Amino acid sequence: MCTVTLIPKGENDFVLTTNRDEAPDRASLKPDFYTIKNTKLLFPKDELSGGTWIGASEKNRVVCVLNGGFTYHERKAPYRLSRGVVANHIMLADDLHDTINSYNFKGIEPFTMIIADWNKGLTFYELVWDGTDKHFKTLPLEPQIWSSSSLYSEAMKTERLQWFEDFNTEYDLNKNTILKFHKTAGKNNDDYGVIMDRGFVKTTSITQIEKLKNTLEMRYESLLGHSVSSKTFYIPQTVNE
Repeated sequence: MCTVTLIPKGENDFVLTTNRDEAPDRASLKPDFYTIKNTKLLFPKDELSGGTWIGASEKNRVVCVLNGGFTYHERKAPYRLSRGVVANHIMLADDLHDTINSYNFKGIEPFTMIIADWNKGLTFYELVWDGTDKHFKTLPLEPQIWSSSSLYSEAMKTERLQWFEDFNTEYDLNKNTILKFHKTAGKNNDDYGVIMDRGFVKTTSITQIEKLKNTLEMRYESLLGHSVSSKTFYIPQTVNE
């Protein structure tokens, strides 16, 4: 949940890819289907919290969470609620705007959430909870990258953005090329390469969601278990598609 790219493809489709940087002994389950409050979800589950860092919902929504808001913060545990559980709540929302406007974020560690919603045409959103205030905005439908403020300084973020922009110049961005970026950008830079390894925290998995019309394909690669799995989520086709 610490490096995210979002690539629009046409008017209604996209590719979202995330590298999860986490303590290597923090267990997670590969993606599976869950039914919560009569709503079908697909996500890899964090065993400790029961939540997730990326998921898809039959509410016509995909969410992805990064640790930290705009800047680095000191942890003030215990927190009232896991950020991964917040991701589930946002996936389940009947009305995205109403839910975010009324949601109680107090006592939750700062986070950044990237949301792709296609209930009224494809829209990208960014939700940042900085520990005091929430910041919710619509994003342009253009290629974008985020790096977690918990692990990466502003200088590191800037260099990673440059890697992304250079890659975008050299390659047509699609699910295959952006996966290459997530595996090779900053190669051999263990400190802040897109695949990183600082010992106590490292890139443990890469998850990619491609939306293509009324199908979502979730690809999950465990870098610890050296395995790849995928699930297909068939979603209702909206009137706007």
